[in-house]
Amino acid sequence: MYNVDELRAADFPGSSEVLYFNHAGISPLPARTQARVKWAIDEFARLPGPFWTKEGLPYMERLRQEIALFLNAASPWEIVPMSTTSAGLNAVAQAMAWQPGDNVLFCDVEFPSNVYPWLSLARDGVEARLIPATDGGLALAALEPYVNDRTRVIAASAMQFFTGQRTDLTAVGRFCQERGILFVVDAIQAIGHMAIDVRAMHIDVLACGGQKSLLALPGQGFLYVRQEVAEQMQPRAIGSNATVDYLHWLKYDLTPAPAAQRFMSGTPNIPGIIAIVESLGLIRDLGVENIDAHTRALSDGATAVLTNLGYRVISPQPAHGPIVTFAVNMSSAEADTLVTALAGRGVILVKHLDREGKVYLRVSFHCYNTMAEIEQFGGIMQEIRD
Repeated sequence: MYNVDELRAADFPGSSEVLYFNHAGISPLPARTQARVKWAIDEFARLPGPFWTKEGLPYMERLRQEIALFLNAASPWEIVPMSTTSAGLNAVAQAMAWQPGDNVLFCDVEFPSNVYPWLSLARDGVEARLIPATDGGLALAALEPYVNDRTRVIAASAMQFFTGQRTDLTAVGRFCQERGILFVVDAIQAIGHMAIDVRAMHIDVLACGGQKSLLALPGQGFLYVRQEVAEQMQPRAIGSNATVDYLHWLKYDLTPAPAAQRFMSGTPNIPGIIAIVESLGLIRDLGVENIDAHTRALSDGATAVLTNLGYRVISPQPAHGPIVTFAVNMSSAEADTLVTALAGRGVILVKHLDREGKVYLRVSFHCYNTMAEIEQFGGIMQEIRD
């Protein structure tokens, strides 16, 4: 296990100023990542052309290689930079050859990034089938009755943003593989907390933004598409660098680039890519299994503290991951006031509403948070309530 105190001092110095519990929303940059991104921006201000060639493009190759290694992808060419999870999933949804009557399945507590790309296919006659959540997320037994011979995609979050429930990716992936259904995964909440093996889990498509569990910048993520799947797709949004002979700029040849590179969307965001590479290096150094054990323990501790205060925790117990969501008996406006009051006391968390509009608060942790912070949070909640 890594030394949390040393990690806080070296890479998260701001952790001494606030109780930051919104990593499922947006995470702070580690200091080492901040320094490297600043270096890149300074170089863009000084000599952008040479920097782009000598440092920027090699970082894009590192992104492909290191994400491929981290996910156990078959090839770095199955990885492509993508601005956001939404952009990646929309690109894939629009690149498939749909037929009227096809259907897509997903759980009814998915984040909109993994819902709207599929709902939008209604214009092509594609049906979206919502699976009722089981214990806060997608369960294999719950989805089976919704599957038929026209099911083309099952989409799932590796970890649910609202409840923190962890999907059994191996079981669902095997189910899809046996039936020739594409398995599409939103990994933004999970990639920094749990091991994901796209081959062992039979994941065909995985999209991820950088700003949450990956500890990187907003506006830059990546897309994984298994090569055999990518080769069957014809993207509708075509970037200038998504074709076979893209450097021959005036040739205007729409022949798609091999594998996932056909999803390239134009000029890459090099500072954002650098942030992912550097923060992924930190996660790899700490060990994702160590982060997982640490943040699960924090979630169990937070569940105990909140339960002792009389709150109803809806996240799975024992913890599936770094997210703990609890019900508060107040209006949405009252919850906003509470969140603001907590921020004034140095506690950063968020409010969420369920489908019916009931109010919840969510805390979410990462590698450097501590039980002492959670106990301090419990004390502040008690003071505010009293």
